[in-house]
Amino acid sequence: QVQLVESGGGLVQAGGSLRLSCSTSARTFMTVGMGWFRQAPGKEREFVAAVTLNGDNQFYADSVKGRFTISRDNAKDTVYLQMDGLKPEDTAIYYCAARRLAPPRDRVDYWGQGTQVTVSS
Repeated sequence: QVQLVESGGGLVQAGGSLRLSCSTSARTFMTVGMGWFRQAPGKEREFVAAVTLNGDNQFYADSVKGRFTISRDNAKDTVYLQMDGLKPEDTAIYYCAARRLAPPRDRVDYWGQGTQVTVSS
């Protein structure tokens, strides 16, 4: 059973920053691309960012380009989402995602439990 464990959500003012983290077992981490999705109230879950297995390539939704940065530390089996310049419309539950052998952009094999991010205006 693959488990993705997230942390780092919270409440922040507009313009502020948060960093999300997601960890899994070493055995799993070395075989999966990692990413983040989010779901706002009343909306569908949407792609936010993804990174390849070796961390060399990153992908972003247009709405977060230039503000969010995804990275992975293969020594710590952890993926991060650094969120800067947060806006109220970034408020959502953020889900860590993993896909076997590829970045999770249009397909996800494993989901985390989600962490709430709230941006106040």
